[in-house]
Amino acid sequence: MNKEKIQTNILNLKKEVDIKSLTIYNDDINTFEHVIDSLIKICKHESIQAEQCTWIIHLKGKCSVKHDSFTKLKPLCLAFLDCGINAIIE
Repeated sequence: MNKEKIQTNILNLKKEVDIKSLTIYNDDINTFEHVIDSLIKICKHESIQAEQCTWIIHLKGKCSVKHDSFTKLKPLCLAFLDCGINAIIE
């Protein structure tokens, strides 16, 4: 396969997969521990990654915690919402 054909195939793959972000928003209700535990459980984050994301959420008001296709992020977003955590797919 020549280089041009490979590059064309790669560009076509990028067009087919629309990557979205799962973003968690800050609130005055959930504790750090609850958000950290939820990130570990739902997104399979390591504890240090979950803690860092939680600090970003607290300090900046939001944090993108996972990037993937909409169909893969939807159940994760719903799980956060079920836990009482504000989440949206952007």
